[in-house]
Amino acid sequence: MAGGGIVSAYHVVSLSGGKDSTAMLIMMLERGMPVDEVVWFDTGWEFPAMVGHIGKVEAETGVPVTRLRPDLPFNYWMFDHVRMKGARAGEAGYGWARMGSRWCTKIKTSAIDRHVKAMAGRRRVVQYVGIAADEAHRAKGKRYPLVEWGVTEAEALAYCRARGYDWGGLYDRFDRVSCWCCPLQRLSDLRELRRSFPDLWELLRGMDARAWNDFRIDCTVEQLERRFAFEDCQTTVLGYIAEREAMERRANDGGYGSGACIASERQGD
Repeated sequence: MAGGGIVSAYHVVSLSGGKDSTAMLIMMLERGMPVDEVVWFDTGWEFPAMVGHIGKVEAETGVPVTRLRPDLPFNYWMFDHVRMKGARAGEAGYGWARMGSRWCTKIKTSAIDRHVKAMAGRRRVVQYVGIAADEAHRAKGKRYPLVEWGVTEAEALAYCRARGYDWGGLYDRFDRVSCWCCPLQRLSDLRELRRSFPDLWELLRGMDARAWNDFRIDCTVEQLERRFAFEDCQTTVLGYIAEREAMERRANDGGYGSGACIASERQGD
């Protein structure tokens, strides 16, 4: 600043909505740390419960949350945007993201950075990101209070739960709570998505049918559907066998034949 004055800072919290960024924001407020703005980027692929969680954070903390959205829907970038360069120049859609090509993350971070820069003006930007101490290796270039305080992911979740945040049960079902259609999520989370959110699973099947590349490097959603359906069938059959074996053991312990035991149990139904 001219005249040798001190340039003031603009303190902005990047709120993903997950356990780590939520815990970070609340801890910062409880410690009286400066927060000029809280920013959340709505990809359009968020779980409905996550949208509700953001509203709850806003209501409980009394701090307004700035909701940013992409200039064009993510579905456009995934399916319809015509590439201008690269090996697939002239073809439509970025397709499913990969570890080395996370176009969705780039759109998100670029939009946040543009907004923060415009809001900060000539002020120095201090951006706070919710990465826990477990993943300190990811902390680069910004402020990471949870890393500074040594707060782990498990501690962040427990901290939020103690203050009444439950994400509509999402963390009871999933290891990570991000975009429901993310191809980089764990197989266990995809299995749970199919089980607990069949409507979203059907949308995922439709999206995969439109994309130019497979959902995951090693399989399509349809292949996952067949795998999960087979697993369900196995579970049902094994459960039936286990039940029959248990009935026969009870029958033998009681001195009855297995048939008599089964008939007896049926009569009691």
